Amino acid sequence: MKRLKWLALPLALMLVVLAGCQAVAGFDINKALVQSLTLTSGESKQTLSIELVPAPGASAEDLEIIKLINSFSLTVDSGKTQDATHASIKGAVGFNGEKLPFHLSMDDEGMAVLVDGAKQPIYIPLDYAEEGVPNMDAYMEDIQKFSTQAGEFFIKHLPNPNKISVKKVTEPVNGESVNLTNLQVELNGEELLNLVKPFLTNVAGDEEGIKTVVGAFYDAIYPIISSEFATDFEGEDALGTLAESKPVAVAAISAAIKSELDGFLAKYDQSLAELKAELPELETVLGKDTVLKLNLYFDGNQNIRKENMELTVALPADEDLPIQAVKLRTDSELWNVGGKVDIDEVDTSAGVLDLTDENVTPGQVLRSFKSDSQLYKWLKDDLQITYKYVLLDPYNDYYDVISKDNTSFVPLRYVSEELDAEIKWTQGSKQIVIIDDITGGQIVVTQGSKQASVNGSPVTLAQPVFVHEDGTTYVPLRFIAESLGATVSVDEDGWITIERQ
Repeated sequence: MKRLKWLALPLALMLVVLAGCQAVAGFDINKALVQSLTLTSGESKQTLSIELVPAPGASAEDLEIIKLINSFSLTVDSGKTQDATHASIKGAVGFNGEKLPFHLSMDDEGMAVLVDGAKQPIYIPLDYAEEGVPNMDAYMEDIQKFSTQAGEFFIKHLPNPNKISVKKVTEPVNGESVNLTNLQVELNGEELLNLVKPFLTNVAGDEEGIKTVVGAFYDAIYPIISSEFATDFEGEDALGTLAESKPVAVAAISAAIKSELDGFLAKYDQSLAELKAELPELETVLGKDTVLKLNLYFDGNQNIRKENMELTVALPADEDLPIQAVKLRTDSELWNVGGKVDIDEVDTSAGVLDLTDENVTPGQVLRSFKSDSQLYKWLKDDLQITYKYVLLDPYNDYYDVISKDNTSFVPLRYVSEELDAEIKWTQGSKQIVIIDDITGGQIVVTQGSKQASVNGSPVTLAQPVFVHEDGTTYVPLRFIAESLGATVSVDEDGWITIERQ
């Protein structure tokens, strides 16, 4: 039951889009909202914050965590959209009383992010064509068309909430006073449930509208699923049915949707009552204390130029849940809508850190930032990305722990790789170099010798490094672990723990 009750939470987010569609005071809300779905160029700024409201009886530890989460904020000082694939953002993330400035830009090939204190940008490639995924650029026009038509269809059938109004105002946008139309909406969870059934009834009654949306979906999705990429998936019979002809496919899918909607609506009241009985938490999550307050400001061309939104989601009382509500606030302004916009590109000419590379280690990530930077401290101290925990059973052959002359030996490569260290060994040489992932320091050992060095300083081992009969090189456990910044402990049952903070 505890898992099921959280299924209700996403429903509250529907409050954001249920802003009404019918004309109010002569203002065509439907047309204005549909226009906002069409991607265009423009510039913007935005702030976003989150607040968790503590529940009565929350522990001191819970309150400390809540305070930390509530310290999060996002500020976008300059957002630029050039077209569907080119955009940039300059702003800052706030956390625990600190501000982390960042600069992000995106183009056809990938996204680059430069944060304060970084030695080079973080890069996330977005072009996966070489990995067998189809290049989506070729399908973007049809996908955009489907998104617009689907949005228009659903918005058209949304009933108005009780509290909705329109008025003429003058508001500052990017420092300029602009004459705008202010759409105000307030909606709570109880009202949401009252809107769902008429909304679905409107949708089910628009058979031609359903066919139009399904047709747009067909145009957008069929070229993708019929591409070479889709040949690896099962369901060839379904694909064949779709390929038979668009009219046949659209008619079949539309009829199925219509049938499902009619069946669902016939049992809607009974199903809702059963759901409330099964999930009594819905009475809270979708109750009067879950509230959306939305202000949208439109210019004379019905472009959104300003937005203020506050969403409060009430949560059911639970001894395992230290919060009673979540509040999300966002404010934004938009200008130069549809105008010429050139994005601010992140400079990647000096190299990048590719986080999609599966071989990137915690040390490589840390070394990409200045050691005195805030992000370095967050990654190392708060997120503890360098933390390692290795448990060895000396009595189990799987772990290959060998006790020799009162010294525990472990395979050099195994322990080194568990701690993300790099091993370099020259063929024909008995000398092995281990490079510490975090510090970049070097540890040098020699097969058959007690003599070693750590960062250039000589060290004498308790027992010499040796090569096992299976060809594996073994080193004293405590030496290699501690040289790589870890601690070693043994419990009363003999289990060995290697831990690095």
